[in-house]
Amino acid sequence: MAELPPRRLTPEELKRRRKRSIAIGLALAAFVLLVYVVTFAKLGVGVLQRPL
Repeated sequence: MAELPPRRLTPEELKRRRKRSIAIGLALAAFVLLVYVVTFAKLGVGVLQRPL
């Protein structure tokens, strides 16, 4: 079966792809921040106090 050449995207499709990529990146960053905050809250601020 012959492979088709890649299709060129229209400027509108490129714009939508960029917006979707930004939204996915922001959602991923928010998730990482949420995991960090929840982990820190579960451990408590006492984890920062180390014996000398």
